Amino acid sequence: MAAARAFGRHVGSDRLIQAALDALLADVDSPSLAYLAGLGRREEHEAQELFDRVTEELGIGIEVPKERTAAAWALAHWLAARVADGSMDPATGVDLIWAEAAIDLGYPDELQPIVTSAIQLADWDEHRGTSLRELKEEAFRAARELVERRTAEGAPLPTTVRGSTSRTDVTDAV
Repeated sequence: MAAARAFGRHVGSDRLIQAALDALLADVDSPSLAYLAGLGRREEHEAQELFDRVTEELGIGIEVPKERTAAAWALAHWLAARVADGSMDPATGVDLIWAEAAIDLGYPDELQPIVTSAIQLADWDEHRGTSLRELKEEAFRAARELVERRTAEGAPLPTTVRGSTSRTDVTDAV
């Protein structure tokens, strides 16, 4: 959720509060975490600011490049990583990469398999020869290959966190 917010995606207050509750149950602690977890409906407007404070306290804030091209590449790689790890539907992921990164980047060759998958999924209908499942599998492969190329080049995925923590459950819970 911290990465999604860093990339400018909306995360509902209810999800932030639930993440705080989950983090508390996983024995994560920070000065603001209990406040976030304890917010009621009338206080939901405070969740966004409290969540940002919690990520700072835990040292898990996400750094997104300031330069537009670098930020678009970081977004493409982050979305591809979410598809590759199974946390995002392949059709949704490749569509977002196409719409929110590939266009801004001028359709680079590296993203062509993802753009092709996105177009095929957008144009799919049940009367064509290829099943939706096959198209999603191809989208998954394209996303995984993008992640693997970045990893092979030694470049970190854009979910590198500020600060330091060795608790993987912290980043999973929040």
